[in-house]
Amino acid sequence: MEVVDNLFLILLPGAMAAGLADAMFWWTLAVALLIAGAVAWPLNGWLISRGRGHAVVHAQHAHH
Repeated sequence: MEVVDNLFLILLPGAMAAGLADAMFWWTLAVALLIAGAVAWPLNGWLISRGRGHAVVHAQHAHH
């Protein structure tokens, strides 16, 4: 999501200056979330199906 959001900031004039009251702030954030979700959903499903899900990865980094 951050990558897509940063691309919006680079490519869209005025995106960097958009504040909470501006529609541009909210629609770019929503589009970035949708794009990131479209990438993350199948990737997470693929990782989980191979036993490499979120909880497994975090367990490898547990403090001893």
